[in-house]
Amino acid sequence: MNVKAKIIYLCALGLVSGLASAVQLIDPPSTPKVSEITVFVAKKIVTMDPSIPNATAVAVSDGRILSVGSLEDMKPWTDKYPTKIDRQFANKVMYPGFIEPHAHPLLAGLLFNRPLLTPSPMPNPWGTPFAGVPNLPAAIAQLKKYSDAIKDPNEILLTWGYDVVAMGKQPDRQLLDQASTTRPIIVWDISGHDMYVNSATIKHYGITPDMVKNIKGVGLDKDGQLNGQFLEIPAMQFILKIAGKDILKPNEIPNDFMYINDLMQQAGITTSGDLAFGTMNIDMETKIAKAYTTSPNGALRIVPVVYAEPFIQKYGDKAIQEAQNLSQQDNDRLIFQGVKFYSDGGYLPETMRMESPGYTNGTIGSTNYQSAKDFAGAMKPWWDAGFHIHIHSNGDVGNAHSINSLQLLLDSKPRFDHRYTINHFGIPSTAMVMKIKTLGAVVSANMSYISERAQLEYPMLGVDRASYATRLGTLVRSGIVTSIHSDAPVSAPAPLKEAWTAVTRRDVYKDGKVWAPADAVTASDAMKMITINAAYTLGVESKVGSIEAGKFADFAVLDSDPQAIPAIKIKDVAVHATVLGGKVIPVSETKKPRPMN
Repeated sequence: MNVKAKIIYLCALGLVSGLASAVQLIDPPSTPKVSEITVFVAKKIVTMDPSIPNATAVAVSDGRILSVGSLEDMKPWTDKYPTKIDRQFANKVMYPGFIEPHAHPLLAGLLFNRPLLTPSPMPNPWGTPFAGVPNLPAAIAQLKKYSDAIKDPNEILLTWGYDVVAMGKQPDRQLLDQASTTRPIIVWDISGHDMYVNSATIKHYGITPDMVKNIKGVGLDKDGQLNGQFLEIPAMQFILKIAGKDILKPNEIPNDFMYINDLMQQAGITTSGDLAFGTMNIDMETKIAKAYTTSPNGALRIVPVVYAEPFIQKYGDKAIQEAQNLSQQDNDRLIFQGVKFYSDGGYLPETMRMESPGYTNGTIGSTNYQSAKDFAGAMKPWWDAGFHIHIHSNGDVGNAHSINSLQLLLDSKPRFDHRYTINHFGIPSTAMVMKIKTLGAVVSANMSYISERAQLEYPMLGVDRASYATRLGTLVRSGIVTSIHSDAPVSAPAPLKEAWTAVTRRDVYKDGKVWAPADAVTASDAMKMITINAAYTLGVESKVGSIEAGKFADFAVLDSDPQAIPAIKIKDVAVHATVLGGKVIPVSETKKPRPMN
């Protein structure tokens, strides 16, 4: 019996248990609260509502949308209540506030606001962009420059963005010792999965081979001594655990969060997922999320998706209940939703598992589970509890495990609207896309795999697989709900650049090469991927993602319409302002540091 037939059969018998917890419930309409109305007038309003796709006016009250249409269409409301007509956007184009469905806001703010080693330029909301380091000697020279500029000889230097593939070498303690033999240095890889430390760090924290013998991913040299490499999540979390008090300073965290707040605001983002909540410290992250989302200077709604592993480590058998309890912290700008698992390694550092036909150098990478059965077993308690599951999945083996696990979960307990989301989707096959469609899964794709990575990855993957990374066109033609993301801090949050990449399939890292043009999508589809589809991916489509009556009054105000200009210009459309719950936030106001409160 196939999955669909099995679901129908069980429903007919009334045997599907816990159905209510498995369904993504639609929010009931809120109690009307109309005191004063603001009507924003624009040259064009693109609603992402197929029934009323375009408008020129939107009425707002108490942070929510009352009505959409023309100024004349607002009269049923404006004739009854005090009204202000706001024409400041009369020559602008308004879209729903852009949604970043997969990022790590706190981590991105913390790392983007630190010394950078990225090969590509990086934006800076408050100043001069980082130009990037072109090669390994430049990276080491930059690292030494950072170290020499710190007055306190004992202060830890944390840098972000070293790229193993672009630099051509995986760092070890001897390489990092070239920057300093006395100052502890921690280099965080651009993938977010790996860390590298120098000899001074090992000495400073008293790390011994025996201390880490049971931690997967800790590197040893030929003499059995630590080589300074801490690869993949468990090893990286070890460094975070011992050094967290030095690199996650409580007094700096609010400023770091405002850094990513302003970077996202300047990109038109009004809602962001937090796709591994609890990775660093559950209590600290909960505290900062609550403080940020009640701050008047915040410009974002945050949708945290808990990372299962640290919850299991901290709470054991009570992990699921503790994760569910976090919804008690919800407010209009904080919406806890879902759980995260990692299927395999990283796309950027080429640690994702690749078996068919593998990498060109004969290696195969790593996966976190031996089989789909093992992976499904790890997820099953959360599935049974009705969680929306998000999967980090990149390589062919990781993707296969992710998809086959979903079938096993559905076979064990059928669920409607499970919203199982495969994130990144690095190297998929056509067969994988077809099965995703059959099983009703959702995909959120990382567009930097094309725009910034294809040139770097094709020597190890082959031109074909590097070209069709993410397969957006194939996904859209298959009718699969698809969104796109930055995975910040893996790449800078830039929805219009991501939409541009989806439409053009062009490289920005080197020469503008077009990769797999047959997998390009229309500008209309690309804009859905950063608005309503992204909202659906996070399970908040009844709150944000389109300009419809009853939803939050969140808008991105642009100088022109990305759907009405040549595709090559989409990434260059300027964001003039965002509107969050009816509050106008001009980009000009987020160009300088501001306190969280």
